[in-house]
Amino acid sequence: MRSYLRQSAIKPSYSIVCESSQVEDMVVAMLFHYNIVPAFSLRCCSGRMVAAVVREVGDAHALKVETDFPTPELKAGGVIVKNQFAGINFIDTYHRKGLYPRDLPFIGGQEGGGTVAAVSDEAAAQGIKVGDPVAYSVFGSYAQYTAVPAAKLLPVPEGVGLDVATSCVVQGLTAHYLTSSAHADLIKEGEWCLIHGVGGGTCQWAAQMAKLRGFKVIGTCSKGKADIGESLGCDELIVLDEVPGTSYEDYESVDIVSRVMEVTDGKGCKAVIDGIGKSTVDISIGSLAHRGIFISFGNASGAVPAFPVLRLIGKSAYVTRPKLLDYTVDRAELVSRADEIFGWLKDGKLNVSVDCSFPLEEAAEGHLYLEAGKSKGKVLYKID
Repeated sequence: MRSYLRQSAIKPSYSIVCESSQVEDMVVAMLFHYNIVPAFSLRCCSGRMVAAVVREVGDAHALKVETDFPTPELKAGGVIVKNQFAGINFIDTYHRKGLYPRDLPFIGGQEGGGTVAAVSDEAAAQGIKVGDPVAYSVFGSYAQYTAVPAAKLLPVPEGVGLDVATSCVVQGLTAHYLTSSAHADLIKEGEWCLIHGVGGGTCQWAAQMAKLRGFKVIGTCSKGKADIGESLGCDELIVLDEVPGTSYEDYESVDIVSRVMEVTDGKGCKAVIDGIGKSTVDISIGSLAHRGIFISFGNASGAVPAFPVLRLIGKSAYVTRPKLLDYTVDRAELVSRADEIFGWLKDGKLNVSVDCSFPLEEAAEGHLYLEAGKSKGKVLYKID
């Protein structure tokens, strides 16, 4: 058996070609151990990897698993992450459907966690090392490897699992800005907040964080997820009938606005956090208090239709349609939010529910599961 080194496209590095995978494993281990060449360039000698790719927008089956997708290039100021987990989020389904257009083809996902496999000189100068456990949010996480700017990396602290850390990135950071910033300080400690869909992923986080902020929380959830809702510490939980085969509840099965007004002594809620969309827009606006804010951040039941701004005049209300990128505008803001989340996790103040993990080879099934409303927590891909 023989092996030899050859120059790789990632410089300075090499790739290895062997007649036996066992010999390759031995040579890789030896060269990496003695810091002769980076492990990433050795393992990616073919320049190909497994990835879940969208070439045409459509339903969940538009997400195709390819075994020979080009591996990413190591860029200045960046790293290559060998993914162990990728988060499945509703925004991924919007990209897949074309609701939020992207250039085709593209690798799905924008949330991942794993270990650093290759480091640029600039990233190394920041102290980032091969083998560091990290989580991140950039496009292209449904793959074995992802190129990530060093500024986007979140070091995973000891005691926090990579599956939990991956879950933090989109859902955790989204819940954080929704409960700390998007309301523009129009809600204060001791005031009421309505959060729709607390039995699902992001709003499980949001309900707990709102309580940590000192808000009084009214949550809505389906009967099938009532056990999850009850575990979050909501001051009031409104349990709704289910809509079979969907990711949202039957919001006409209970008069939510009347219930909100009853619970709040007729005052309403200073903030409403709504990721449901079309089915809840009227409820959300109707549940607002005087000078309250309607925070619309998702479209689980469909996009919110246009409405006249005069609808807000009765309570001098506010409305915002935020997105995560505008609340993590630089590394300082990103790390500040992540540090607070990881701190709550380590202190036992925040509980994360990882519902299940699909192998990447079952990419379509992961999206179908999320869109059918089956999840009771975070849904991930497990990547070998």
